[in-house]
Amino acid sequence: MTETAAFEALRASPLATELTEAQCRTLSTLLALRELADGEVLVREGTSDSHLYALTGGSLAVARAAGSPEEVTLFMLKPGDLVGELSFLDDNVHYASVVSRGPSRVFGLERAQLESLLDSHPHIVYRVMRAITRRVHQTQHRLAAQSAELSNYIFKQHGRY
Repeated sequence: MTETAAFEALRASPLATELTEAQCRTLSTLLALRELADGEVLVREGTSDSHLYALTGGSLAVARAAGSPEEVTLFMLKPGDLVGELSFLDDNVHYASVVSRGPSRVFGLERAQLESLLDSHPHIVYRVMRAITRRVHQTQHRLAAQSAELSNYIFKQHGRY
């Protein structure tokens, strides 16, 4: 990936929300761009991955039992969404696979690469962690709202759905 492409991809992502231009330039040197073909797996269910990905083009499906007859798509990701935030932070296994739906493009940031900035650029690390936390909170709020809607629907239907 060229420096310019990496910088522009980062600038358009939620990771750059609080970063200055100089900080984006520093962080963009650590990014790896990946082009995905339709059906290609970015992250496999049950595996651990030390990368945080940001979708910059196309769409990704978060699916359980990907590639099997029992595959269930849980939700779709669009450009600007982050992938693997929690596994990036805590190194736990992924609960679902992330599969490209059509040609897609992501950039990845490896945890060790971000940690390499702790001594020299602690503000970059701090602001990236704030961006990740912000996205996790948004997901939490969305799930809580969906849960409330589902409960309301079931309650109004007297348990018949």
